[in-house]
Amino acid sequence: MANLTCQIVRPDKSLFEGVADHVVLIAYTGELGVWPGHAPEIVALGSGVMRITQTAEDGGGVLKVVISGGYAEIDGEKVIVLADHARNSDDIEPDVVRATRDAAVKSRDALSEDDHRRAYYENKIAWCDLLLSQVA
Repeated sequence: MANLTCQIVRPDKSLFEGVADHVVLIAYTGELGVWPGHAPEIVALGSGVMRITQTAEDGGGVLKVVISGGYAEIDGEKVIVLADHARNSDDIEPDVVRATRDAAVKSRDALSEDDHRRAYYENKIAWCDLLLSQVA
């Protein structure tokens, strides 16, 4: 049976590289399932949880990766994800994320309403909210 090679890269490091049975991407327009033999395509990524189903030889489990922004390149044998933000769902430290969010809110609120730097903090707050939505 054919498999996919999957690679997830974020700006500061490679997050994952391995073989997958199939992958569900969080595209800007919704979820996109990718199986071996998928037509070549470049996809804009949205925000949500990407799912990588491992092969039966690797246990068949599902690896969940929280993604926000970026692009994915798909061809029949591989999926390369170039994400603006990416984190394994089991690698989220809620206390650290909450502290980061609180600091971003404080920094944003210290700026005037028409300050363009507010957009940076709004994006950071949205990323933290997405991460916190994944913890039980």
